[in-house]
Amino acid sequence: MFDTKIAIVLRDDLEVWQKLNVTAFLTTGLVAQAPGIIGEPYVDAAGNAYNPMAVQPMMVLAADGPTLAKVQRRALDRGVRCSAYIEEMFATGHDAANRAVFAEYGPDDARLVGLALRADRKVVDKITKGARMHP
Repeated sequence: MFDTKIAIVLRDDLEVWQKLNVTAFLTTGLVAQAPGIIGEPYVDAAGNAYNPMAVQPMMVLAADGPTLAKVQRRALDRGVRCSAYIEEMFATGHDAANRAVFAEYGPDDARLVGLALRADRKVVDKITKGARMHP
């Protein structure tokens, strides 16, 4: 149905509130990179308008820390741009602080908690190998 695939990979040891928070933040990064993934506004039977949403499904996957690091490395090696969230961002309170703490780490030392990517279906499958459907 779609040539591309959207995958969000979360570290499997996060608290529920953290999983939801990270998923929301990572999704905004995908939309910023590819605004065309957003469809038309929704309108209910009474004529009330609601915000548009993504036109394709998003797969939410889970992985342990080492597997998530492999997913990140594969994406970087293939030049697939991702949204990324690191553990230290939970302690910040705004965007500038998030970007500042994010800039302190590289792929080899970041305590990654989530990634989101959109690319060709087969490429996403290769990148996310080892991650599993989120329970």
